[in-house]
Amino acid sequence: MKKHLCIHGHFYQPPRENPYLESIDTQESAYPYHNWNERIDRECYAPNAFTRMYDDDGEIARLVNNYEKISFNFGPTLMSWIQKYSPYVYQAILEADRLSVKRFSDHGNAIAQAYNHMIMPLANRQDKITQVIWGISDFEMRFGRKPEGMWLPETAVDLETLEIMCEKGIQFTILSPRQAKRVRLIGESEWRDVSDESIDTTMPYLVKFPTGRGMNIFFYNGGISHNIAFGEILKSGEELASCLLKASGKGKGRAGIIHVATDGETFGHHHRFGEMALAYCLDYIESNNLAEITNYGKYLEKYPPTHQVEIFDNSSWSCAHGIERWRGDCGCNSGMNGEWNQKWRRPLRDAMDWLRDTLVDLFSDVGSKYFKDPWDVRNEYIEVILDRSPENKEAFLKRHTIKALSADEMVKAIKLLEIQRNAMLMYTSCGWFFDDISGVETIQIMQYASRAIQYAEELRGVSLEDEFLRHLDKAPSNVLKSGAEVYEVFVTPEKSNLFRVGGQYAISSLFEEYPEKGEMYCYTVERELSDKIDVGSRRLILGKAKITSNITGEEETISYAALYQGDQDVTAGVKDSVGDDGFSRMQKRIKRCFEKGDISEVIGLMHKEFGGLLYSLRDLCKEKQEKILNQIIQVKCEEVESSYRYIYENSGILDHFHSLRQPLPSPFFTAAEYIINGDLKKIFEENKVDCEKLKRLIDDAGSWAVDIESMGVGFVVSSWISSVMEGLKDCSEDIRELKNINTVLDLIKPLSLPLDLWKAQNVYLSIKEREFSALKVNSESGDHIAKRWLELFLKLGSHLNIKE
Repeated sequence: MKKHLCIHGHFYQPPRENPYLESIDTQESAYPYHNWNERIDRECYAPNAFTRMYDDDGEIARLVNNYEKISFNFGPTLMSWIQKYSPYVYQAILEADRLSVKRFSDHGNAIAQAYNHMIMPLANRQDKITQVIWGISDFEMRFGRKPEGMWLPETAVDLETLEIMCEKGIQFTILSPRQAKRVRLIGESEWRDVSDESIDTTMPYLVKFPTGRGMNIFFYNGGISHNIAFGEILKSGEELASCLLKASGKGKGRAGIIHVATDGETFGHHHRFGEMALAYCLDYIESNNLAEITNYGKYLEKYPPTHQVEIFDNSSWSCAHGIERWRGDCGCNSGMNGEWNQKWRRPLRDAMDWLRDTLVDLFSDVGSKYFKDPWDVRNEYIEVILDRSPENKEAFLKRHTIKALSADEMVKAIKLLEIQRNAMLMYTSCGWFFDDISGVETIQIMQYASRAIQYAEELRGVSLEDEFLRHLDKAPSNVLKSGAEVYEVFVTPEKSNLFRVGGQYAISSLFEEYPEKGEMYCYTVERELSDKIDVGSRRLILGKAKITSNITGEEETISYAALYQGDQDVTAGVKDSVGDDGFSRMQKRIKRCFEKGDISEVIGLMHKEFGGLLYSLRDLCKEKQEKILNQIIQVKCEEVESSYRYIYENSGILDHFHSLRQPLPSPFFTAAEYIINGDLKKIFEENKVDCEKLKRLIDDAGSWAVDIESMGVGFVVSSWISSVMEGLKDCSEDIRELKNINTVLDLIKPLSLPLDLWKAQNVYLSIKEREFSALKVNSESGDHIAKRWLELFLKLGSHLNIKE
């Protein structure tokens, strides 16, 4: 019998959104990308959707979608991000599953995941139920079908979780071989111990519950999976194929399944070009008929379990001590900080458990005043998370409340449910996974806890934060004093409300124009009036606006004033909106002082009018700070650039040094380097590249041995190439544009830039598939325009490393 082969990728990133803004801030460590989701999407999720297959000459022959041939799951919170920020990848993932359903007899490659990567054995029963329901509902909304399987975060498992999954219609999950305890033939009494990881991984097993029901389990091949994740076999698709095929895949009366499971990010992010090795491996096996590629659902239908298994409760794939990595100092860590301990894990878990239980009491008490069954409503709240429109929220509440709610009551009802959402997000597993409580992953889950606390305080008027901090103070940090200090240093400054959002809006309005009604993070801002005055380098803005949370529906109409005095000196005041007469009086007083140049009086009036509730650049999110600081510093940069440009453009002395083969004096070299790199970037920020200027800059860079900022310039050039190719997609017969991009690519060759041609290659191949054959026929029939197009198009393909 032929072997069956299944490769599973667990694609997941923790939720990174600031819970007050529902937006991911700039993450410098992900440079040149905005954040790590964006970077990993480019390195992994997108390349696996459009994987390059190269020929023997090293040119791209075709693209394949790896998701069509592997089993996979995507974390729901990650999938939401991909849907919004990488829609072409999102559609490719969905399409791959649709095609797999047809290919594998109504069994799709995609399986669900427990919602936000909570360690399920450490969750209370209600959280387990909600995590499973939300994971299933999210899957059904995206893939348009019911999931057959579900991935457990870190494969952390206990019988209660499996039984809940079974009750909700899940048929199978995937575990590590070390999670199997003992096995026996179904119907027999004698057990065989497999606790030494000796379980036969080439078949499914049945876990039976006391109720008589059961769950199918696949135990992946641990050795090969480990080598894929941490070894060298992804350096070659042929080596990967050989390794898989050497595994025993035959059993008595059945064709055994060779299957592996690893983080999906292994294929491209952790191992560069790993997606290509995966694609080549699958293509090699399939084209040579060496094994039948399948997925778990299809295999299970054909070969149901013949053996029963008992598992180790409270076990996982990433902690040798069970699930201690998420509640104790078990010794599991990154290995990068050998002297550190993780004694903080237990107190952090205790703090979160205390907060969760306190919030459960609040939810049950207050929720019973609004909802028919608060916990049923929470389970179905995923409908709102997936569609935050006011109409959907209103319809949802109408279905689930015991009476018609006022607008204020609707806000309170949603806040109750948001407390519960954040109380689950604060258990995201990454918060305990790494080395110290001051790590970004742990700060992230503390922010979710903070958001839940804030909502609770707004509903009950009682502070939970002090007690929460007392719990955190018991968690020792290797970097700071304790978890409480981590919270105060990194979490407290991020807290926000409608007034702080108003402060961000007021300050931002000094430097950019907003529409009368628009989105600002997870808020809608509707400007009622605005008065902006400039006097020299100073600027003042006064206005009124209504700010509405798109999450809860809570709204506030504010009055604001913002003052820019030059450099980084920015101040804004925000308060409840006063009537038109009151606003007009304030406007006149502050405006009169500003126009007279009495800035100290303006600031004094702002303190008086806004009761000390003033904001500065420090109160803006990092992304806004960066944007405004760049605008402020631009004036200084322009002054520096003007001096450098004078030296560079009056370059007789520079040419003289070059002719004498003398190195440029440091100040002159610095000027040349600054201007050449800056102008190279500016050229490619324009729609049409000035080729003459580009050539001159490149020649000068070579003459004076100027170091090109390869990453920065390469990033801008790559964006320009992608943009031009996107334009060609809709007017591919534009010979002038083809000639232009070829000329530019010829010119930049000497720079040896690290170009990201991924999008450009995708567009090129789509044009080739759509247009090439017809134009080739026309060319061969004597059509001179078609002939010229072919010449330019093929030359472009050569630049893009694509096979003719």
